[in-house]
Amino acid sequence: MGCRLLWIIVAFTLISMGESKKSTGESCHPDDLMGLISFKAGIRIDTSGRLERWVGRSCCKWEGISCDNTTGRVTQLLLPGFISTDVSILQTQMKGSLSPKITLLTSLQVIDLSELSFITGNIPTSIGFHLPNLRKLYLLRNKLSGPIPESIGKLSKLEEIILSENRFSGSLPLSLGNLKNLNRLLLDSNQFSGAIPDSLVNLTILVVLDLHHNYLNGHMPAKIGELQVLEQLDLSENLLSGKIPVSLTNITTVQDIDLSNNSLEGEIPFPSCSGQMPFLRFLALHHNHLTGRIPPALGYLVSLQRLYLENNKLNGPIPSSLGNLSDLRELYLSGNRLSGLIPIAFSRLSQLINLNLSNNLIRGLPHEMSSLQNLQTLTLSFNPLNFSSIPKWMAELPSISQIYMAGCGLQGEIPEFLQRKPIQELDLSANHLTGSIPSWLGGLSQLYLLNLSKNALVSEIPDSITRLHELGVLDLHSNKLTGSIIEVFKMGSILPGGSLRYIDLSHNSFSSGIEQIGAGEQHGIEFLNLSHNFLKGRLPTSIGRLELMRSLDLSHNELGFNLPESLGNVKSLERLKLEKNRFTGKIPDGYLMLRKLKELDLSDNLLVGQIPNGKPLDDFPRSSYSGNRALCGRPLAPCKP
Repeated sequence: MGCRLLWIIVAFTLISMGESKKSTGESCHPDDLMGLISFKAGIRIDTSGRLERWVGRSCCKWEGISCDNTTGRVTQLLLPGFISTDVSILQTQMKGSLSPKITLLTSLQVIDLSELSFITGNIPTSIGFHLPNLRKLYLLRNKLSGPIPESIGKLSKLEEIILSENRFSGSLPLSLGNLKNLNRLLLDSNQFSGAIPDSLVNLTILVVLDLHHNYLNGHMPAKIGELQVLEQLDLSENLLSGKIPVSLTNITTVQDIDLSNNSLEGEIPFPSCSGQMPFLRFLALHHNHLTGRIPPALGYLVSLQRLYLENNKLNGPIPSSLGNLSDLRELYLSGNRLSGLIPIAFSRLSQLINLNLSNNLIRGLPHEMSSLQNLQTLTLSFNPLNFSSIPKWMAELPSISQIYMAGCGLQGEIPEFLQRKPIQELDLSANHLTGSIPSWLGGLSQLYLLNLSKNALVSEIPDSITRLHELGVLDLHSNKLTGSIIEVFKMGSILPGGSLRYIDLSHNSFSSGIEQIGAGEQHGIEFLNLSHNFLKGRLPTSIGRLELMRSLDLSHNELGFNLPESLGNVKSLERLKLEKNRFTGKIPDGYLMLRKLKELDLSDNLLVGQIPNGKPLDDFPRSSYSGNRALCGRPLAPCKP
């Protein structure tokens, strides 16, 4: 009898195990099924097609779902927007709302709904009471809104929270400080406000803290240095004020610090001695209200590669100790009140690629800087350097490709040694340069930006300029240039529609070439200013080919004849200034198609007839049309019958 009973118990156990295995593999826990079906119901569009394959009751077999092999409960909801295949990475999207019933999936460990672009809704307020096993929460790059629930602090197993690039708002909950297992907290690019909770300093194993691009205000937590294993700290683009906490120097592991674009005050407090922050590679403190001198102790940051201190209120000399930063690639000190000479020690910055010292009170550069063999960009604009000419030692910089020396008191002619350099951008504006625009400029095949404005150049534009096929910005305004502008519009291009985007030839003495506008390959021009010259003739119909143009200023010339109807095709036009010319005839009705027009001036011409009735032309003030004796209609006086 006992033996028979034992066999019955064994058989019942085996049957039960089989049923359990069957339910685990083929069906779904009722709560999980309800949660997933509710999630699917909230999504109207799924370009990946994954949700439409969620059919039946075996949710553990559904794409993007993982389950525990023992319990059969759903542990991972993995539906990121980017899907890797054997040959490429596909970007997919979902449109709809996040269902609050997602909290029915009580065994969830990972939620990844990142980069789906169009998911709306809120994080369920009860999330902390229902998902005790959650370790990773990825919701970045959607359109989710509302606050982070206070209950999130109960999710003691959370290791990573990434909510970047959404529309979350409200204060950061104090309960975030309870998440002792958190190592990554990324809440950047949202609309969070209020102070950074002091409780965040309790997250002692936090490696990444990114709160940038929000509306956070108040002071930084004074004890932020207690985040002893922090490697990346980004609090930039907020409304933070007060001083930078001295405790930051205690974080020996930190590699990147970005506190830029705030209202931080006081002096730079770190490092205080050698050995602190030994791994710091990136330090960005720009666009704040920092005062005092650049601390010589910055020279102790031996791993520093990029240093951004521009647009503060720093003063005094640049410390020579910065020459000890042997790994430095980028140094931005512009927009301060720094004075004196650039230290000779800068010649030891052998890895330096970009040096920006513009808008300071720097008086001189040592010729030893010619040893900077990797220097590509040198920005010295608006310092009282008062060079008689561009220093000849710059000819020894083999990698130099971008030179900005506007407002440096340069005199004489443009030096020939520049033709032997791979120049891509050259700004020598607001100086005292004389002579002609050299023809060898046409040999700078990589030139993208040329700004020689506000000088005393007296030549014509050389024919060789037509060879600058990559030129995108040409600014020659406020010189004494003469002759024709035709060469500018005859430039070839390696790009369809041309590379030129910005042209300013205003305030010169050009007299001809207007007929070439829009006739050549350059159809991508967005800004064109030819005002305050002596240009004559008729505006060509080819001007209508410049369909990307947003600003056109031909004022203060001697242009005549009728306004071209084709200008109405330039529907991107926002600014049109044709005043003080000799245009005749009527304003074409086609100008009513210029829907984006925000500024218009046709005053002081010889225009006649009724102003076309309708927006945007009748939105402008009388001054836009004054000085044309035969014009009538709104906003001027009514036309006589």
